[in-house]
Amino acid sequence: MLPVVAFIFLAQQATYFSGDRAPRATDDVHIAAWLVLSSVLLIVLATGGGYIYPRVVREFANDEVTRAHRSAAFGFGFFASMIGCIALYAYDLFEPLSGRDAIHLVMTIGIAAALLRFGMLERRALKDD
Repeated sequence: MLPVVAFIFLAQQATYFSGDRAPRATDDVHIAAWLVLSSVLLIVLATGGGYIYPRVVREFANDEVTRAHRSAAFGFGFFASMIGCIALYAYDLFEPLSGRDAIHLVMTIGIAAALLRFGMLERRALKDD
């Protein structure tokens, strides 16, 4: 399910960057919603779904393979964020970019990459069973 959520997350970010850049009253709400969604996605990825499930279910679902996949996904997300930083640095040489927009892009790249990587690893593991 996380890869689907990652695509939705990316589509939401496309709407943020595609419009005109004139300030609007709804921008603060949009940013707050993005921060909340980003936080929730990180918590879900870090905890394997959080504490909404009973302990037995969490222990069963959070086996060694899943923990390894989660770790690999966070590493991949970090790597993708660094590549994004390099690209934004090069972009900023030609076109100025605000700090808020740069942070928004780097966080979006990192979170989406981690979610997609985790989903791909889990899907591959479940396909082998």
